[in-house]
Amino acid sequence: MQICWVHVAAQSRQRAKQRSPWPMAGRYSPSVALPLSSDMHDMMSTHVEADVVIMCCASCGIKEAGDIKLQKCDDCDLVRYCSDECQQEHLLQHEEACMERHDEILFTQPESTHEGDCPICCLPLPLEKSTLMACCSKKICKGCSFASAIREIEQNLERICPFCRHPAGVESDKIKMKRVKANDPIAICAFGMRRYNEGDFESAIDYWEKSAKLGDAEAHYLLSNMYWDGSVAADMVKVYNHLKEAAIAGHPIARHNLGVVELRVVELRVVELGIGREDRAVKHWIIAANLGYDTSLKKLRECYAEGFISKEDFAAALRAHQAAVDATKSPKREEAAGCSRATNIKF
Repeated sequence: MQICWVHVAAQSRQRAKQRSPWPMAGRYSPSVALPLSSDMHDMMSTHVEADVVIMCCASCGIKEAGDIKLQKCDDCDLVRYCSDECQQEHLLQHEEACMERHDEILFTQPESTHEGDCPICCLPLPLEKSTLMACCSKKICKGCSFASAIREIEQNLERICPFCRHPAGVESDKIKMKRVKANDPIAICAFGMRRYNEGDFESAIDYWEKSAKLGDAEAHYLLSNMYWDGSVAADMVKVYNHLKEAAIAGHPIARHNLGVVELRVVELRVVELGIGREDRAVKHWIIAANLGYDTSLKKLRECYAEGFISKEDFAAALRAHQAAVDATKSPKREEAAGCSRATNIKF
């Protein structure tokens, strides 16, 4: 006896239709509108109202249309304005909410550093211990670079990029310039560093500002150094703003330096920043230590000795720091480090 599966399927659909109070599609039928609870209705109304407010100038209420373009508040992204005049008029009403949102964004613990993960072994990259490949603008960990070098030596192969397999050193300058023209922020930042090493600070700043606009945290950090160490005219407001952007993106050294700026702002008399408290500096150093930055952990140890941080918070920072450091370790990376120490060869 053969079973007609088409007939069986038709009978199953008919039984489901008889059991359900809704036709064919059951309880999810588009022909039936389920009643919304009052809470759901209020929540949907709130979201709609929020979207309408965001698309209007917070000062004059004009909507974005045609030639009228609204710009977000630089510090909080909560409201929009049609002009600088409207932003100034609304400043007193918006200032408190803006500062709260600004600090909420600034003191959020990043999930990882700006370095990210090695694209080959997928482990977190340690701070300042990776190799930037000019051909593809990828940062490769020392362990993967070491493994690739060993394979090339053992099999007598030509040197290639461990990630994109491009031959090493072949038309490297041409490839770098191609990536710069393609608006690769990492390549642009590297070109800025080349100009800096050549002593051309103005060109370096131009490259780094372009890279920073594209979201590169390292470029923000390097720009903060330029305006801090006297390479160009000192500007503490620019130092703070660039450090802030780099810190939010997960740059632990920028985060540490931001704590230093918070602590020294009264000494430096930069009153326009409106910052300068020990508790804010400690928060920055805790975040940097949690990302595995040793110098911030040393600062926290000093703060603990002076009573600026509790025993519980310091112990939590110690554990988080050790976890972040351990996450970047692997047997191959340890082998590469040992080989570098023994042969003085950098991978």
